Amino acid sequence: MPTLLLIAIVGFVAQLVDGSLGMAYGVTTTTLLLAIGTNPAAASATVHLAEIGTTLVSGASHWKFGNVDWKVVAKIGIPGAIGAFAGATVLSNLSTEIAAPIMAIILLTLGVYILVRFTTFGLPKGNLGKPLRKRFLGPLGLFAGFVDATGGGGWGPVGTPALLASGRIEPRKVIGSIDTSEFLVAVAASLGFLFSLGSQGINWAWAGAILLGGVAAAPVAAYLVRHVPPRLLGSLVGGMIILTNTRSLLRSDWIEASSTVQWLFYGPIIVIWAAAIAYSVHQYVKDKAAESADALHREFEAREAELVLVGGPTAAEGAPDGNDATGGEPDGRPTTV
Repeated sequence: MPTLLLIAIVGFVAQLVDGSLGMAYGVTTTTLLLAIGTNPAAASATVHLAEIGTTLVSGASHWKFGNVDWKVVAKIGIPGAIGAFAGATVLSNLSTEIAAPIMAIILLTLGVYILVRFTTFGLPKGNLGKPLRKRFLGPLGLFAGFVDATGGGGWGPVGTPALLASGRIEPRKVIGSIDTSEFLVAVAASLGFLFSLGSQGINWAWAGAILLGGVAAAPVAAYLVRHVPPRLLGSLVGGMIILTNTRSLLRSDWIEASSTVQWLFYGPIIVIWAAAIAYSVHQYVKDKAAESADALHREFEAREAELVLVGGPTAAEGAPDGNDATGGEPDGRPTTV
């Protein structure tokens, strides 16, 4: 019972962060299951099974609060499902000894990206309101879905920063659309694992605990996405993922580091993590007007209205041909910011 309660709490916190930031649900819950001894394929399968329910409730909650761009969901979600099914099949055929450190490396890399990207740069706004292209979203979804299934998480850490970095759609809709499209990824990954593994190794009680925690947090997260500073959440989540997966990697059969050596890594990581959190808080306090989600929402609406006035109603949708992958100028020239 204490273990199930802990897993449910982690599921709640992970979904609260994921629904507010657009990432970290799968990475966080998979990391916990690996830490308590679950094999990699079973951990990823258990998390994706629970995600079917949490992403459905999360998507409905984001839709209710107006956080979903359905065109983005379709363009990125379908390729993501294909990639997730393929990734589940690959992971199911790896031995535990090989898969564990590989998963730790994938998750560690994603954690570093989250920490650096959000702490250092925050959210770019130069291209706000410009359209995203299918030839950008398709490959992104395919890759993110594959990483998500093989790493036990990665749909949000890959997809959300890429869309946020493009700066072309409102951050709350980036998060809402990524969370909503993750339902397709979770279903496809679960089918892939079931076809490859059957129900072997899946802990249904753990999946239920993760599901209950996530479902409870989903509506709250969808509301908070308008108010919580993304930079700060990125620092918190990125540091946690780095620390936990560094531990998993150092204790793996590949390294088997002693306690002394492990702490030589943990110490600097904790210091850097604390500094990142402090910097993110400082940046938010320094410029609340620019860092808040509400300010970005107002700016997006102004940019979108400006595009319509300059180029007509089709400007906000993007010209049918000649634009770059993320939505450049119609004559092929690069977008100027």
